[in-house]
Amino acid sequence: MKHTLSVLVEDEAGVLSRIAGLFARRGFNIESLAVGPAEQMGISRITMVVPGDDRIIEQLTKQLYKLINVLKVQNVTEIPCVERELMLMKVNATASTRSEVIELAQIFRARVVDVSEDSLTIEVVGDPGKMVAIVQVLQKFGIREIARTGKISLTRESGVNTEFLKSLEAKLA
Repeated sequence: MKHTLSVLVEDEAGVLSRIAGLFARRGFNIESLAVGPAEQMGISRITMVVPGDDRIIEQLTKQLYKLINVLKVQNVTEIPCVERELMLMKVNATASTRSEVIELAQIFRARVVDVSEDSLTIEVVGDPGKMVAIVQVLQKFGIREIARTGKISLTRESGVNTEFLKSLEAKLA
């Protein structure tokens, strides 16, 4: 199972390197990693997606807390969250296919951010599932390049679990 960890750290040189080294020494892979300033000056938030069972994640959490600059580690996998990712995708688009590519991008609320004679660069923002879906749909045109930020996540103050609501909606439909 994949787990999403939200880690607050002191914003100092080498913190990310020490965290990555901790994972590497134990043979764990980080599937997604996003780092940026948090709400408080001098603090950064690291959001990472890590494969493993609950026992492994608990062990990694304990190891993270042993690092000096780590302030808080939260496994937000089962907590209602707002999750987003940014992806830029360069897709083949000739004069004959350009309008179809644009229409499909609009279905996903994606934006065309660059145009050339034979390609379009598309910006997609959304949950990681949306990224997978748009890649599958546009694959037939030929994808030249993809750059993704990695997942970022904040817990929902409302506590509303939108995944649960989506599953209820699907059952009622």
